[in-house]
Amino acid sequence: MKTLLVTGATAGFGAAIVERFVTSGWRAVATGRRQDRLDALAARLGPDRVHTACFDIRDADAMAAALDAIPEPFRGIDLLVNNAGLALGTAPAPASDLAQWRQMIDTNVTALVTMTHRLLPTLIARRGAVVNIGSIAGLYPYPGGNVYGATKAFVEQFSLNLRSDLHGTGVRVSVIEPGLAETEFTLVRTGGDRPASDALYAGTQPITAADIAESTWWIATLPPHLNINRLEVMPVSQSLAGLQIHREPAS
Repeated sequence: MKTLLVTGATAGFGAAIVERFVTSGWRAVATGRRQDRLDALAARLGPDRVHTACFDIRDADAMAAALDAIPEPFRGIDLLVNNAGLALGTAPAPASDLAQWRQMIDTNVTALVTMTHRLLPTLIARRGAVVNIGSIAGLYPYPGGNVYGATKAFVEQFSLNLRSDLHGTGVRVSVIEPGLAETEFTLVRTGGDRPASDALYAGTQPITAADIAESTWWIATLPPHLNINRLEVMPVSQSLAGLQIHREPAS
């Protein structure tokens, strides 16, 4: 039986990925900051199939302790899904909160590379795989994207460079870059502004958490000689827009 570790497994993509894999015969190590949600996930899918680890992924010492405490049946990690991440704020750079910028970097970049570095020996030994959850925000800039977009650009480039470094080990590395997806993402970004979240998704038929779970499953279960370098996913209702142009008022 194979085992995956998913960060940010308390909601959205992470919870859906755990469910997709466990219901298909895998074990899962589910990590996140909300113990009640992790407990509910394990209760629903079975504590013999889901091991939970509650910690703030920005806390490297707590991460190390949680990984060291994984019980033997779950220690053989075959797949790491770096899903934990967040966007904070929608303001342009001059009006942004520096603390929010740092929190996004600490979560989306520093924690991701720390977790990956910790698990690389196991993944190499088991010829496993890494799937990083990026975003189209790392490819296509937009007003207010500033540091969030930059962190996701890092995730893409780190994934490609990691794959290069792991050449010859048999370890596969992929990055999934979703577009408009309806999870708790916008609620977190706007500080719980439900009307703003509802307005963003109204009439769009956005990507769902189950869609990204299915994409992750497809990547992970391809024949081991195939690697998906990057997978960009958008809902049909979303497409690329033109460049913005500023015009001075006529004198």
